[in-house]
Amino acid sequence: MGMSVGDSGGEDDVVSAINTTPLVDVMLVLLIIFLITIPVATHTVKVNLPKDLNQPTQTKNGNVVLAVTDNGQAYWDETPLKGRADLMARLEKIAVMQPQPQIQIRGDMKSRYESVGKLIAACQEAGIAHIDFITEKPKDG
Repeated sequence: MGMSVGDSGGEDDVVSAINTTPLVDVMLVLLIIFLITIPVATHTVKVNLPKDLNQPTQTKNGNVVLAVTDNGQAYWDETPLKGRADLMARLEKIAVMQPQPQIQIRGDMKSRYESVGKLIAACQEAGIAHIDFITEKPKDG
């Protein structure tokens, strides 16, 4: 708090001294906030993030396209799958091939994640080493 010592004469005298106490208080509060938040923001676990390798997929004759419609129906190329047993039987046949055909999954935008997840789990269980996802480039505008 600024305090005037002594009598300078009258009440109407102009005080020309700047009261810096509020400025110092604000600066100390900001300093404390920065000292607390900066270490939290800079300490992270160091990991090597994957690089973006978005390349157009080359569709070959040996590739297998698994599609999932919005209602959850799965297709092997253009043939509807009858169930998990049908899918596993087909996947196990191609899992033993050398080299393995490329598995490409096309999921409808409105399909549930569960439907696509079941295809991925089946591929993993059958021993498929590589799975790709087919997507469309978003329309600009």
